[in-house]
Amino acid sequence: MLNNVKTVGLLTLLTLLLVFIGGIIGGQGGALIALILAAVMNLGSYWFSDKIVLRMYKGQEVTSGKLYEVVKEIVERNNLIMPRVYMLPQSAPNAFATGRNPKHAVVAATQGVLDILTREELMGVMAHEMSHVRHRDILIGSIAATIAGAISFLANMAQWSLLFGMGGDDEEGGSMLGMIATMIFAPMAAMMVQMAVSRSREYAADRGGAELCGNPHYLANALRKLEAANRQQPMQHVNEATAHMFIVNPLSGKRLQNLFTTHPPIQERISRLEAMV
Repeated sequence: MLNNVKTVGLLTLLTLLLVFIGGIIGGQGGALIALILAAVMNLGSYWFSDKIVLRMYKGQEVTSGKLYEVVKEIVERNNLIMPRVYMLPQSAPNAFATGRNPKHAVVAATQGVLDILTREELMGVMAHEMSHVRHRDILIGSIAATIAGAISFLANMAQWSLLFGMGGDDEEGGSMLGMIATMIFAPMAAMMVQMAVSRSREYAADRGGAELCGNPHYLANALRKLEAANRQQPMQHVNEATAHMFIVNPLSGKRLQNLFTTHPPIQERISRLEAMV
């Protein structure tokens, strides 16, 4: 319950940050537009988050094959609701879950996951994602991604406003100083809130995934491989607002983004899993 209250508070903070940035760019009118935008985006995230993210990463639904059979086994063993299963064409190994609730959930994995993991390790990864579904983390992650994306968009708008001399004056809420601060700090603030939303839930999903698959070593071994592979070959064309949704940071090979990673340290996650034995 405390974790849920904390998460709602952080999502509220993201929304307020969006409204604040709208006010800097467009004054009271900009703040009102940002508030309406936040409401529309939250509603859109509730109904369409899975479709948006899957289209972004060119996911294709599968109803047979190794990935589907592993998810089906986890579902049947633990009496869960079967989600839709998607394959992503990317060679960098990773996975995520999305959707608005367990009845409308999607679990997805890249082709790279199938290429480097054993069946047991794949089971650990997909059990982690099913744990996110079971804990209803998937909607929260999708909403956080959507609002963070909007904040980054507004920060880019502030940059273009400065370039073309449309900053306005202080009464309009568009001073140059405010614009510059928005460009620099808004994306960082959004990412820090995403970090707070994501990190505690990753630990819980690791623990829950180990319980669902029956062996914490499955996931621990998978995390070692996934982290090493993503450092050598980061996923291409990643929308940074969605990075926290993946089981390991898809930007881990990029040093600047790694300073503000939305994921807890892999070694700490592995140590906690191995301590469960």
